[in-house]
Amino acid sequence: MTGSVPRLVVAAPSSGSGKTAVATGLMAAFAARGLAVSPHKVGPDYIDPGYHALATGRVGRNLDAYLCGPELVGPLFAHGARGCDLAVVEGVMGMYDGAAGEGELASTAHVAKLLRAPVVLVVDASSQSRSVAALVHGFASWDPQVRVGGVILNKVASDRHEALLREALDSAGVPVLGVLRRAAQVETPSRHLGLVPVAERGASAVEAVAAMGAQVAAGCDLDALLGLARSAGALSCTAWDAAEVLGAAPPGPHRPEGPRPQSPDGLKRIAVAGGSAFTFSYAEHAELLTAAGAEVVVFDPLRDEQLPDGTAGLVIGGGFPEVYAAELSANEPLRKAVADLAGSGAPVAAECAGLLYLGRELDGLPMCGVLDVTARMSERLTLGYRDAVAVSDSALAVAGTRMRGHEFHRTVVEPGAGAAPAWGVRGPERRVEGFVQQGVHASYLHTHWASLPGVARRFVERCRTS
Repeated sequence: MTGSVPRLVVAAPSSGSGKTAVATGLMAAFAARGLAVSPHKVGPDYIDPGYHALATGRVGRNLDAYLCGPELVGPLFAHGARGCDLAVVEGVMGMYDGAAGEGELASTAHVAKLLRAPVVLVVDASSQSRSVAALVHGFASWDPQVRVGGVILNKVASDRHEALLREALDSAGVPVLGVLRRAAQVETPSRHLGLVPVAERGASAVEAVAAMGAQVAAGCDLDALLGLARSAGALSCTAWDAAEVLGAAPPGPHRPEGPRPQSPDGLKRIAVAGGSAFTFSYAEHAELLTAAGAEVVVFDPLRDEQLPDGTAGLVIGGGFPEVYAAELSANEPLRKAVADLAGSGAPVAAECAGLLYLGRELDGLPMCGVLDVTARMSERLTLGYRDAVAVSDSALAVAGTRMRGHEFHRTVVEPGAGAAPAWGVRGPERRVEGFVQQGVHASYLHTHWASLPGVARRFVERCRTS
């Protein structure tokens, strides 16, 4: 039964404690034992799941109680963990940090409670000894509904340091399940938006994940951790299924009226940008498009000079076009193909990086020219959850549709919105942003379509009618 999959949530007092390395290492170590490990990440982060996938050989999936709602956390977890022996869920930020101004919503602690899962607290012990007991006690006792089942001490300096930490924690009532020394091999490079994605690192990412697994296997009590995972409470929810939720979703206003290009088997072919420049996507998007009657084909804008044959719609998600601006600009045949497809009225959904790629130029270099906007790098980080409402009818939604999203970028587009904006963003800074133009819907907002599956069906239907 999927709901009874043993599971652990890996949390930390704050960002920078090492939970990504520990969580990835746990996944790799258990996978090396022959277990089928299901990897998950709390929050909207796209990068960590890439390392999780490398460690487990399975798709890394996000669990976001803000984007998708608390009611979908369990079903989405059960969907990803179906058929697995163990699930490891990496937390986000500090354990009790969630959506700003929303209490516990979308925090690691919130998700742990929704999953009825025990928590393993990863503590950066590099600058403390006896104080670690007060820290662990505080986190373990703050919310009685959160069960901290053990602690992994990270960045421990020496045997003497370890002895002092263990002695202090004897009185905290939380067992030490692992002790890890500093190790350069497990460190992953970062830049302006966090870790460098797996797709950009190649063999070095494989080596880093292997080192994480070896370090965790040597420094942690895997048997005790597995026993803790098996103590998780049963889940009563049904696993999320793309076909089922589309069947239950209200029908879109547009029905098939005419032929669009399609694959030989009759499915509508939707091209999805991938490769090193466009690494940000949620697995459920492709699953929903497939369930809605599309054939999803991934292409690489850095290498492919044409869109896949028979492309009827285009999805360009997030990523790092600013890092690859010269290469993207140099691929003139593909830029023209994208512009021609958009000009034909075919549906195009672009988020963040996709918005930049569709613009006239990025940091002075020519892009696709679908939208009359320029984009440039900025010193300012734009980050946070957003509550949005569709301003214009588009290939994704009718005007008035509410959807939650997330922004995460260090770029600016000018102008910030078109004559027909994509979204009205609610909050302290009410504004409109993004562009709806013919079949194009382009915006900085990252959304999770599982929260509104009719988006995928409407998009596929537009491939038939546009």
